[in-house]
Amino acid sequence: MKGSRENVLAALATIAATGTVGVITGFMLGCTLAIPLAEVHLKKYLERVASQDNATLQEAQNLLAGLKHSAKPPCSDAELGAFRDLVFQADYVRDAGRMHGGRIECSAAQGRPLRPIGLFQAGPTSADATAAEGSPAPIYDRELKRAGIQEGDLFVVFGSELPTVEGSLPVHLAVDAYGAVSSGLSDQGSMEALENEANDDVERRGDTLTAKHCSPLLSNCVTASLSVGEAQRGELAAISGTSALGGIAGALLGAALCLLRRRSRSMHRQLRRAVAEERLHLAYQPIVNLSDGKIVGAEALARWTTDDGSSVEPEVFIKVAEEHGFIGSITNFVLRRALKEFREVFEKIPGFHLNINIAAADLVDPKFLPMLGQVVSEAKVRPSNLVLEVTESSTASRDDAMESIRSLRERGYGIYIDDFGTGYSNLSYLLYLSVDKIKIDRAFVRAIGSESVTVAILPQIIAMARSMNLGVVVEGIESERQAHYFSSDDVKVDAQGFLFGRPIPATEFLKLVGLAGDRPEIEGNPEAAAVPGPWGRLASEVQAAIVR
Repeated sequence: MKGSRENVLAALATIAATGTVGVITGFMLGCTLAIPLAEVHLKKYLERVASQDNATLQEAQNLLAGLKHSAKPPCSDAELGAFRDLVFQADYVRDAGRMHGGRIECSAAQGRPLRPIGLFQAGPTSADATAAEGSPAPIYDRELKRAGIQEGDLFVVFGSELPTVEGSLPVHLAVDAYGAVSSGLSDQGSMEALENEANDDVERRGDTLTAKHCSPLLSNCVTASLSVGEAQRGELAAISGTSALGGIAGALLGAALCLLRRRSRSMHRQLRRAVAEERLHLAYQPIVNLSDGKIVGAEALARWTTDDGSSVEPEVFIKVAEEHGFIGSITNFVLRRALKEFREVFEKIPGFHLNINIAAADLVDPKFLPMLGQVVSEAKVRPSNLVLEVTESSTASRDDAMESIRSLRERGYGIYIDDFGTGYSNLSYLLYLSVDKIKIDRAFVRAIGSESVTVAILPQIIAMARSMNLGVVVEGIESERQAHYFSSDDVKVDAQGFLFGRPIPATEFLKLVGLAGDRPEIEGNPEAAAVPGPWGRLASEVQAAIVR
């Protein structure tokens, strides 16, 4: 009960921790995303400003065109009435009239002042200070900070209103007029400098995001700015959303980790119990001599089915056993069960060998050699009938593991290097170990018939084995083409793979080698161990190919 409560508390702590990390990550992501969102907001606002500028200019030019074609007397009541009608109908123009020398003579808003008012700073003008006909020029009222355009003695003045800021972000606006920052609108250098400065891109200056848009004909620059803090506060909903999503994702990840850990713990407990109760079973895959097609051995492969009936891959449960320190128990079980099931094979076929996989932990375990000796003695089999397969990685860096291999060789056990070519092997390494055979990994076999670099290494491996007088076992043979590839070499090659047989229980393997009850004549006849049935036909084809 106490352990269960502690497990629950540990799971809750894990979920809380990963959820908290998720919230923090989501918050930081939201704060980071708030900046580009604010930049987009500023750019969209300036796009609206530019769109309004274009609409204002178009409206002003249309209005000027209408004023130019008026046949009414200048500054008469009739003309002023026409000015007022046009301005009233306009969206962006606020005044229209006539001016001379930069001073208003009459306009829709001012009427006919008793004395000319207003002083406009104008662009290129004629000698009488009026803009050239057919050439609208910008004008600017310093005092009232009004901008417009004039053509001849006619002018229109725009409103100074900017588009409203939409959304929750508190955008700060500032308007700089050309006339306020330059010596005059005819100063083209100042105008070009302002235009170049304002390219509508958003810049970050310190803790502030800033963008500027300038309109040469409207004579102003609009600057929109927003602090990073304001941007993040404005995107609070988005930040809250990413924080919540991060927290949910983190919590789910924590729950998944807890489930995986629980499953791992459950698996190792089930596996440990299955080993203790000897509920693992073995399957045996034939090893065939390619030169004559006879079965010369078998590899014992452990199989495990969980309590709920699920089959677990050997790579998975062997790793679990290694991580939890009881791989030796599985090795002990496999040895005892395999030698018991194959005792009759050893008696009837003296040259037959059984291959057992040995883990790295077994080689460095001081109890392994005495245990192996006891099991072999109790089974009453010869050490020469037993081949121990060790992987390259299990022996490459441990002197005590290599010493165990030498001791096993001295006791008469066969030693194969499993999965050769995928680990650390080199010539001096093999010479030092003095092994019997190397097992070429199935990855090399799969590459046969392709242009892979992997298959190009095969001739070098076989040549090395020939020079060192080593036997070769090829794993993963699934087609006759793969089998034929190795048939022309001088090196004695044994083969293992689905072409010759899948892993099967001991009772079926005994039938395969002719040791079932209905074949008594097999006793004492090693030649009778040739592959029968479909396996024999396949082996015969391989042998025929070798002869050819």
